[in-house]
Amino acid sequence: MASGPAGVVAFRLWPPVAIGAPLVVGWLATRAWGDPVDLGGWRIPLGWALVALVVVWNGWSLWLFGRHETGLLPGQATRAMIEEGPYRLSRNPLYVGLLVLYLALGLLVPTFWGLALFPAAVLLVLWGAILPEERFLHERFGAPYDDYRRRVPRWLGLVRR
Repeated sequence: MASGPAGVVAFRLWPPVAIGAPLVVGWLATRAWGDPVDLGGWRIPLGWALVALVVVWNGWSLWLFGRHETGLLPGQATRAMIEEGPYRLSRNPLYVGLLVLYLALGLLVPTFWGLALFPAAVLLVLWGAILPEERFLHERFGAPYDDYRRRVPRWLGLVRR
């Protein structure tokens, strides 16, 4: 079921868990067995640059939630459809930001195994949060959401569906 009580999306898996669990598993694997590849010194400036990008990107996205007075956290009602700012470039900018943060942390820790498990994080957030959220938004907003979905890609123009 995509809808929760009172206009609230029902996630299968809370997004920070969906994204964080593979990174933690990868970090534990690195601690247990080490990494087969040395990621090199380049990883530190790139990791910090990605962190800075996430702070700006997700900060902007979160600010828009407040400006539109709509729910952000599980259990809060969805009152508005946001189509401006980062939401013009991605239907899921906060998830994109969390996935970029995953990569940043994987580089900064470092954990090769965590980086290798990145596709699992993408699939878990897609299955656990994005697909239920898309069904909910279709039910909640109907044709305007369907039009938005046709115009704006899920992942920064990489995959349109």
